[in-house]
Amino acid sequence: MENPVTLHGLRHLALKVQNLEECEAFYTKILGMKVLRRASDNLVYLTLGNDNLSLGRAQNETNNTGSALDHFGFIVQSVDDLQTLYDYFVAEDVPLLDKPHKHTDGAWSFHCKDPAGNVIQPIYHPDVH
Repeated sequence: MENPVTLHGLRHLALKVQNLEECEAFYTKILGMKVLRRASDNLVYLTLGNDNLSLGRAQNETNNTGSALDHFGFIVQSVDDLQTLYDYFVAEDVPLLDKPHKHTDGAWSFHCKDPAGNVIQPIYHPDVH
């Protein structure tokens, strides 16, 4: 079966970092990103306008590698497209980690894994056109 939903670009990367405050300062002061939303003391979303970089505090205190990819997200155009994609992934036996769900900022998403074990988040966000 062919994918019935067109993806509209890479939406974001999510990194796990040991030194959240230092990383936030680097991305905002050095690279010029703005804080889009601070979800908690352990999670901040940064942007340059049409993108999103998520920095989450790594919970494993013994890992001092700096950062690690948590997941990456692809944008879809509607909640209906997200559900269609989810149903397609079910039919194709894609490893799913959760079901489509609503976020506190109005976005909708679910998570799955690629064959290498990378976590992918198809996401609909009403602020991204």
